Amino acid sequence: MAGTLYVVSTPIGNLEDITFRAVRILDEVSMIACEDTRHSRVLLQHYGIDRPLISYHDYNEQERTGDLIAKLQGGSSVALISDAGTPLISDPGYRLVNRAIEEGIAVIPIPGPSAILAALAGSGLPTDSFHFGGFLAAKTSQRRKQLEAAKEIESTLVFYEAPHRILETLADIGEVLGNRRVVLTRELTKVHEEFLRGTAAEVLETLRQRPTVKGEMTLLIGKAAAPPMSDVPVKDAVEALMRAGVARMDAIKAVARERGVSKREIYAAVESAGE
Repeated sequence: MAGTLYVVSTPIGNLEDITFRAVRILDEVSMIACEDTRHSRVLLQHYGIDRPLISYHDYNEQERTGDLIAKLQGGSSVALISDAGTPLISDPGYRLVNRAIEEGIAVIPIPGPSAILAALAGSGLPTDSFHFGGFLAAKTSQRRKQLEAAKEIESTLVFYEAPHRILETLADIGEVLGNRRVVLTRELTKVHEEFLRGTAAEVLETLRQRPTVKGEMTLLIGKAAAPPMSDVPVKDAVEALMRAGVARMDAIKAVARERGVSKREIYAAVESAGE
């Protein structure tokens, strides 16, 4: 009888962020496939788990998939983990999961931490609909094409980005997507966890003031703001922008600019309409 492939989510930073079920499964399987055995051993030792480890990463994925499928077909159970978070999400594993399904081997996900969901939950941006685009391209021309294509997506945009490219990426976002709300998360769940909020230009200026920019990053971009219509009530125009993800005071300022009046006047109109 074939074994079972478990796709197990592990902490993205804080070792306490793992489920009871994940710990139990990791302690029961025949072996654990992981990106970096040295990195994963720290987590396993923390929970007193002593199971055989086998490396499974971008450079040996094709070869190791065959080996692991053979083990599974022989009755062994295998847990697939990544260095952090949920496997297959911008991490190796698709080839193995797809092959296991083709071979009739049971695939069971053990849900848990994900940088995408953690970033969304703390961002303050709309979460009713979001688009995850993985890592943006390293080359400027390709990255700008990705951002141009993203203009048509009516959802919060989520990307991973490397610290050595983040300044260039923020500059491109400002030029291509304009004055949208941006949230940059850094070192989620770790000691130096940080959320930077503002426009791309504002977040860029904050980072430029620092001697270095480090850490694991998740970048979120708000929906494009629908332009307010001058023939609708002020309160409705402000609320339309807020539904598009614009902060209340920013929406008031935008409506004031569009109508050529002071933001104080718009603020007063909004407040009086709510009474």
